[in-house]
Amino acid sequence: MPPQAAPPAPARPAPAAFVPAPYGRTTGYAPPPEALVETTTRLRPVRDRRSAGRTAAAAACAVLGFGLIGGALAGVWLAASEPGKPAEPVGYAEGRELWHNAPVDALFPQTLPGPGAGPGAADRTWTRIVVAPDAPCSPAVLAKGLLTAVEPLGCERVLRATYTDATASSVITVGLVFTRADATAQRTLGEGLAARLGQDVPPALSGPSTVAARFGDRQRASWWTSAPADLPVVVTAVSGFADGRAVDAPQPADKATAKGRTDAVAQSGLGHEAKGITERLERLLRTTATAAAKEKEAR
Repeated sequence: MPPQAAPPAPARPAPAAFVPAPYGRTTGYAPPPEALVETTTRLRPVRDRRSAGRTAAAAACAVLGFGLIGGALAGVWLAASEPGKPAEPVGYAEGRELWHNAPVDALFPQTLPGPGAGPGAADRTWTRIVVAPDAPCSPAVLAKGLLTAVEPLGCERVLRATYTDATASSVITVGLVFTRADATAQRTLGEGLAARLGQDVPPALSGPSTVAARFGDRQRASWWTSAPADLPVVVTAVSGFADGRAVDAPQPADKATAKGRTDAVAQSGLGHEAKGITERLERLLRTTATAAAKEKEAR
């Protein structure tokens, strides 16, 4: 019998295109993994804490008999009593160095929960999709007004990442701006910062092959900027629609979250996204800096 031809292999169905669900609905959609160039990006090397600890311990033993502890306490009391120079909050000095001492995941977690952070106190969860290398303070990574405000304080470094919400319908670029400001200057900087900066919208950070691929200047919808009094850092966030639609008039988060607003930016919850993720990252920085201070004290 003549050999029979093998039956043709069944054709593979084409993958279905992803269509973002309306804001607030979950679809089970898992955001695409971070692009290879981003997941291999690292910030400054993390220092060897064990080596530093041994060195510090040896130094402490050597000078203990000369009253190091008493001198340190006296220095704190003098700093607290000197007008205009309050003692630094716990973790303040350590917070200044987090940009090169802490791992990337400690500053920008791969998944960031936001209980009660959405409209009507709805829960939010953000997933990291882009991480940029650390960068010098410049107009490429900072809004003009903020750059002008932090340059006199000694602007150290800027770290940025972009997240998406659980529905992949919004994207949010967050920034951590580290400065050399002392505690007094930081408090002054933080007083009414968002109001002073006005329409100072942070730059967006897009991500090729992610839901943030079309996130640029024209897609920025809402933003927020905060300078905590207990850390020499400014935290920024700017949000937009993941479908790439342009927004003619970006709104600060306090305006976009005001009651009675019916425009698309307010109704989408993008103001809640910007302010909510800023607050979460600020708390995370505080926790990380405090832990570093306690570790240093225990050495």
